Amino acid sequence: MSLCSGIRADGGRCKALAMNGTEYCLNHHPDKAEQRRRRASKGGKKAGRGRPLTDVGDAKKRLSKLAEDVLKGKVNRALGSTTAQILNVYLRAIDIELRAKEQEELVGRLEEIESQLEEQGDAGDGWRGGYHPPGG
Repeated sequence: MSLCSGIRADGGRCKALAMNGTEYCLNHHPDKAEQRRRRASKGGKKAGRGRPLTDVGDAKKRLSKLAEDVLKGKVNRALGSTTAQILNVYLRAIDIELRAKEQEELVGRLEEIESQLEEQGDAGDGWRGGYHPPGG
């Protein structure tokens, strides 16, 4: 395999491997512009990763304030305990949300890699048609 003949945005030569039967990688191949556009569109839909982290920070502040208020006697223990339980459920929901987003992203990345491998064709390396152990 050879290196891509494409030129990067900074003017340097692309160092990615060229797809089989062409002098370009997926990112520079002129016939793959629509596929690149779709990938870029998917990237824009992944916004909002910072929101759950902000929510975690807010919940931590509320829990800290709640603990302080319970210890000072400003909030009775039963109300403090119930509120802490609710905030704990909220944090668990954020954790599940982050894990689901991460899994969606990983599936998308895996599908993209599979698509690229299919486009490059079978280079005899065992990627297509399942795993082939050495000597097998």
